[in-house]
Amino acid sequence: MVLQRKILSRAYGEYKFAEQSLSLIGNYNVHFIYLNMLIPCIHLGPTDFVLVWEESLAVLKDGASEKDKSSHATQDSHRKWREDFLSRLQAAGIDQEMVILQAKKKISYVLLSAPWSVLCYYAEEISLRVPLQMVTTPNYNWSERMLEKTKIPNLMSQDVPSMPPDYYTCMFRTNKLERFLGSENKETFFKTTQRHQVLYEILARTPYGALKRGEVGIERLLSEKAFSAAYPLHEGPFQMPEGKVVDPQSLSMRQILHQYWARWASWKNYQPLDHIREYYGEKIALYFAWLGKHSHWQGFVVLVLEAASIFLDDSCVNTLCAHCPCRFTTYCMAILSSQAGLLFDNGGTVFFSIFMALWAVTFLEYWKRTSAVLAHRWDCSEFQETEERPRPEFTATAPMTLRNPVTGAEEPYFPKRRRLNRTLTGGMVIMIMVSVVLMFVVAIILYRVILSIIIYKSHNVFLIFSAGRIASLTGSVLNLLVILMLSRVYIYLAQILTRWEMHRTQTKYEDMFILKVFIFQFVNFYSSPVYIAFFKGRFVGYPGNYYNLLGIRNEDCGAGGCLIELAQELLVIMVGKQVINNIQEFIMPKLKSWWQKHKIHPKVRADNGKVKEGGQTQDAAPWETDYELLLCEGLFDEYLEMVLQFGFITIFVAACPLAPLFALINNWVEVRLDAQKFVCQYRRPVAERAQDIGIWLDILQVITYFAVISNAFLIAFTSDFLPRLYYRYNNDGNLQGYVNFTLGTSPSNFNANNTQCRYRGYRDRNGHFRPEYFHLLACRLAFVIIFEHVVFLIGRLIDFMVPDIPEDVEIKIKREHYMAKEALAENEVRTPCIFFLIINHRNNFTIHTISQHKS
Repeated sequence: MVLQRKILSRAYGEYKFAEQSLSLIGNYNVHFIYLNMLIPCIHLGPTDFVLVWEESLAVLKDGASEKDKSSHATQDSHRKWREDFLSRLQAAGIDQEMVILQAKKKISYVLLSAPWSVLCYYAEEISLRVPLQMVTTPNYNWSERMLEKTKIPNLMSQDVPSMPPDYYTCMFRTNKLERFLGSENKETFFKTTQRHQVLYEILARTPYGALKRGEVGIERLLSEKAFSAAYPLHEGPFQMPEGKVVDPQSLSMRQILHQYWARWASWKNYQPLDHIREYYGEKIALYFAWLGKHSHWQGFVVLVLEAASIFLDDSCVNTLCAHCPCRFTTYCMAILSSQAGLLFDNGGTVFFSIFMALWAVTFLEYWKRTSAVLAHRWDCSEFQETEERPRPEFTATAPMTLRNPVTGAEEPYFPKRRRLNRTLTGGMVIMIMVSVVLMFVVAIILYRVILSIIIYKSHNVFLIFSAGRIASLTGSVLNLLVILMLSRVYIYLAQILTRWEMHRTQTKYEDMFILKVFIFQFVNFYSSPVYIAFFKGRFVGYPGNYYNLLGIRNEDCGAGGCLIELAQELLVIMVGKQVINNIQEFIMPKLKSWWQKHKIHPKVRADNGKVKEGGQTQDAAPWETDYELLLCEGLFDEYLEMVLQFGFITIFVAACPLAPLFALINNWVEVRLDAQKFVCQYRRPVAERAQDIGIWLDILQVITYFAVISNAFLIAFTSDFLPRLYYRYNNDGNLQGYVNFTLGTSPSNFNANNTQCRYRGYRDRNGHFRPEYFHLLACRLAFVIIFEHVVFLIGRLIDFMVPDIPEDVEIKIKREHYMAKEALAENEVRTPCIFFLIINHRNNFTIHTISQHKS
């Protein structure tokens, strides 16, 4: 009773404060809403959701500009929408409490919570799964089992407190409440994330205006800026209590995630995936699970074979140097470049590229099994999306309405033919942007050629000796800057195109947006490496008959071949992109968070982190603290970055075996940066269910197919592996004279003084291809066909032999189905039932008793 008096006293004080403020600006509509919120504020249940909006305190005066009058009219319409929306929420049974804070702007917080009856109704409506029986089987991953069997200490393991239990679950039914675990405690029966899902479902369904105009749902109100934010609350602060010894079991889930996951000291430990899922939902947990498994596969397998590939074939360097006399400067440069190229182009690298192609196929098959295990453990193995609501933007701009054949309700509609025309137009825009990327690639090629010419004309011996390397390195840096610039432009353009195509549901919108961005980014990031790997140096000609592009001689590979230049290009683009992205992810959220606090701060903070108000100091409310955090904008950027990295380490690994090493280091950093953003800097997102990583898995499979074909062509046509193998076969297994074999001789009339020079190419003195060229061409084509057939066959065998769902998971799924059937059965026990049969024999009534068992 005392606590209720305190709450009423606080509410009445806030009401009087709001009354005085609102009387100054004539805001009687909001004043009426606050009066209606006064009584529900005594509700003592947890706050499940928070709605926030800001209003200016400026008073519209006579002679105000048309812009000010228009803004004031917009605020009036927003105010009317909010009144209607909040009153409908109250009619739906949602408890509400309002808190108003006033400084430069008036910030209104509406704290929402759902009572037990509302939770039960909507839990059954949206098919929430609730526990039937606890699963006692412990969960292990493959590395834990392997280390446990070999008795090796597991340095990656950590004892994370408050481990979420695993349950057999089934769909919630109100009339079967007593059969579910924990049903006796209504406060803790539904998890916090499930309460958030229920509140968000109600907020998304509630109309605030005319249904024909699509004025439904909180997302539409946010897009119209009627509300500034809508978010569930974090579970307290993430910081540990200072100067106190705290029992780990007493920590909140947010503190556990920060202590055992988001700190840099946790880089070597397993991620607490069950805790992540418990706090953020399955969709976010699956992203971190995929990122962690990807890093583990790189760390335990790839690095060992990578080290072997670099040092496996170093004996050929000494053989090459011992039998290559240097008579001309260019000849010596060819030998030195060939020796440097052997660091990337040797038998070990070829073995490593074959392994990586199989690694990519095997990893995806492993991830399918892991995803199936996690989906079952997290109750999403049979998750299917229900009939989705139209997107807010779609409902706002759709030109007509049509009756939904499933629900029977009038819904916004956009003709399919018009959408198809817009999609085709968007495809043409994509092709134009791809052409722009290729134009920039040609421009960078010309830049490298022109810079080389300028350096050669400078008569500086040191610069002339390194002209090709300087031009290639600066061209790579310039290419990276162009790539990052075009990426920002195109992502913005893809958003406009996808929105213009008028996709009805959010899933369709996201899939089309992801597809557009990936197609462009694939061309944007990989066009320059593809040019160096497969086209550079192929159309050069020979001395006396060089080919030109726009009046400039075509670019040729260095004396050591194109593979070492491709390795340099990959390192500059991949590592440079990773460094820039990590710096942005580390600095930009901090800057945005500072600006957010500076912009919306209702009060003046002291140095100790508390709020000063009226000369007194008090703790800031949790809804105020969370409002100062940043909006979580989804996982698109994180997935895109990782998928592009996956392409670099698989498609071009034959040219740069060091790529997986840099990818592994980046993944370690990426996990910590993303974890810190979610725990410390983002508002808590609404938990979303997901069965897998969605369309990204299909994109990864396409990249894997490209990787197999690309590595086959890289080994066959770009590297010197097959020419060296061919030369060994015809020269008793040694490389004596190999450089002479790979170099052609210029025609005798090339120079005025009849001086001959050597160049890369299997040509004779007349410029014709030697027979060895055609022999090698046949070997290269045969190698490509054999390589890709063998890898794809092994991948198919792995897919056939290893089921996507492990056997023990299938047994658990059957067990869960059986338990759900028993729990939801209408009549579980055979009970006797008595019927009275009344028979009329000429007005003489006889009563017969019939006993029957009902099953």
